[in-house]
Amino acid sequence: MILSRSDTLDELQLHQFKTVLGGCPELTALTEHVRTFATMLAQRQGRQLPGWIAAVHGADLLSLHRSVSHLEGDLDAVAVGLTLRWSSGVVEGHVNRIKMLERQMFGRTGLPLRRP
Repeated sequence: MILSRSDTLDELQLHQFKTVLGGCPELTALTEHVRTFATMLAQRQGRQLPGWIAAVHGADLLSLHRSVSHLEGDLDAVAVGLTLRWSSGVVEGHVNRIKMLERQMFGRTGLPLRRP
């Protein structure tokens, strides 16, 4: 529900979500930060990443701090990924498929197949 847009939730789900958020201020803060990051991702607003990271560090959310520390490890690449429209996702998908096929075939060839 955190990543869902409020217009996609039905009335009962929206009421339940607001009730949960009302009882947990940490979850409310987490929801705001996650939705802000999702907006940056969808609208390619990589220039806002340093400000978002500073806001997350200002919040008392340990689990989100860990995720942000991983982003900071390669901040330039993450900012470019959030800004530019080019993606290597298709290539990565093919590489992932090939590696999966290699894992499936590992050890299945016998000596007769290996001889010239």
